Amino acid sequence: MFVLFARLLQVGHRRHIALLLSALAACVLAGGALFALTQHIAITTGLYWAIATATTVGYGDVTPKNPSGRVVASAVMLTCIPLLGATFALLTGATVSAGLRKVLNMGQGFPAGSYRIVVGMHPAVPAIIRELDKAKDAVVLVADIDPTEIPEDVHLVRGDPTSPGPLRRARPEGAIHALVTGAADGDVLVSAVFLHEQAPGLPISALVSSPAVSEALRELRINQTVSLDDLVAHTMAKTLETPHAGDLLLRLIGSEHHRLVEVEVDAAVVGKPLSTVRNERDGLVLGVVGAAGVSLGIGEDPRLESGDKLLIAEPLQESSRSRR
Repeated sequence: MFVLFARLLQVGHRRHIALLLSALAACVLAGGALFALTQHIAITTGLYWAIATATTVGYGDVTPKNPSGRVVASAVMLTCIPLLGATFALLTGATVSAGLRKVLNMGQGFPAGSYRIVVGMHPAVPAIIRELDKAKDAVVLVADIDPTEIPEDVHLVRGDPTSPGPLRRARPEGAIHALVTGAADGDVLVSAVFLHEQAPGLPISALVSSPAVSEALRELRINQTVSLDDLVAHTMAKTLETPHAGDLLLRLIGSEHHRLVEVEVDAAVVGKPLSTVRNERDGLVLGVVGAAGVSLGIGEDPRLESGDKLLIAEPLQESSRSRR
């Protein structure tokens, strides 16, 4: 019943409100002009009287003095007051509708194009979603939370992220990447197992702290495991050694002018050293992602192999073109 009510209220809101406001303005202007004409007063006074009458304030400082004025007053009351009431009713209905749609998870449809899945509600997830939103990446969140706690453009699949049902509704087979988080490492492991079963080819990253869980995830071929504790500890340690290391990292991953992308190497560069590719390619080539992990090319100069990916920092506009 509430779903039907919300859907009915959303139809034609803006157009109807615009029509009502236009009719109201026309009636106020016409009524004020006619009242001023019949009562032999200034047009500004007539408009003041029409507005006071339409809003039902009725101070009584300006009143009709003759029959023609009373006719005009009656016409203004019978037209402007219902029009104003209908406008406020539609505005109230639109507000209620928006609230109901948000609570009932009707506000944001499933993304039409590419999207990323975020599973679980780790304390870092709101900040992660904000960063993805700034990058214009569509996000599907699987979590058992109040829909009002997330941005409107995030599609929420509400439910227990350690159950296969909500994960299935997130359509992992169509996603380009998934991040699995949880209140505990055990939850992350369970969610990752279900997600991997439903979409074996989906790249999955996991946020964990336990080395045992990280090892179990690697056995599932989920090699992108990140520990926030380790990340913060290593970053702060490097900052103590080199004061601007932390600033460099934040600028690298948090800039609004470029973004990090992984580009699969083509046949033309297979067999070439990373240093050569860096000189030949536009953008800042940070390293290469291969079967053995990420290599920055510091102290070694790995040769690119088929299936490797280049980790590149490139201008945001160029990155947007490559995604399209």
